[in-house]
Amino acid sequence: MKRIKYFFFLPASLFLLTIACNKSSSTDTQQSGNWVTRSESDGAARYQAASFVIGDTAYLGTGYDGTNRLNDFWSYDSARGWKQIANFPGVARNGAVGFAVGSNGYVATGTDGNIKYKDTWQYSPATNAWVQKADFGGTARYAASAFGIGANGYITCGYDNSYLKDLWQYTPATDTWSQKISFGGFKRYAATAFVYNNEAYVLTGIGSGGTNVNDFWKYTPATGAWTELRRITNVSTDSYDDDYTDIARNYAVSFVMNNKAYLTLGTISGYTLKTWEYDFASDTWARKTPFERSVREGAVAFTLKNRGFVSMGKSSSYYLDDLEEFQPNVTLNTND
Repeated sequence: MKRIKYFFFLPASLFLLTIACNKSSSTDTQQSGNWVTRSESDGAARYQAASFVIGDTAYLGTGYDGTNRLNDFWSYDSARGWKQIANFPGVARNGAVGFAVGSNGYVATGTDGNIKYKDTWQYSPATNAWVQKADFGGTARYAASAFGIGANGYITCGYDNSYLKDLWQYTPATDTWSQKISFGGFKRYAATAFVYNNEAYVLTGIGSGGTNVNDFWKYTPATGAWTELRRITNVSTDSYDDDYTDIARNYAVSFVMNNKAYLTLGTISGYTLKTWEYDFASDTWARKTPFERSVREGAVAFTLKNRGFVSMGKSSSYYLDDLEEFQPNVTLNTND
């Protein structure tokens, strides 16, 4: 917050009122919600892992630990904690994407640092086994965005030596990929996506100009249409976006709880801890308590039993393996 020196005297009552207003504003906008540390992963610290959620269990694996690309995979649920599952059988990689359809999870695309991939693998928790499926229908790429809705999975955007915005649908019932109407916004990679009421929301990322993009789009599979939502920077003449100074970023994470979406972490001009809450009904964003642990990019996020979690990531030269839970309606407690 910018502080200005005034070279004149204010009445004491007005001075105290000014302080009170500033304090209240800061508390309301940046100390709303609480971050709590949970059980750190039993696996190696990493960033750009792939993840998906099936039922009340999150699954994550692959990624880069600063020395090696990884192919181990782990499950997490709040009751049992972390458990190692069958290794991902494809080439060890980072920048892959994951999504779930029904009772199975899927991992596709990514890079080993030299080669980009388009293979698709299905994981079944019932058998703890991976099976290779039809190759992704688009070009080999990394840092794409993925989501599952209904009976299908989707992959969009990413980087294949060019910035991308194509959209592909995977149908497990027929093991086929089909191209759909391309993402409505700018080409990009390192975006984030979340799903609410059978619609997908895609935002942030690095655009073809090398800068963080500010457009925000919703995809409705039932109609195949993309709908543009309000921009995530201060571009209107209305007041709702006056505080939109640091939502646009890349390699952020997002998750949905209690009919709201949350966006945190990533890089703007440097790492950011700023956390934002999205209201689906009003199409507006509000500040929440910043992430309370190490800054990072390339983390993963997931929702289990209506609880939002963030894990892994890279901060400068440090790779992380912690697990943090966000409680949006709990009073900030800096000691937990």
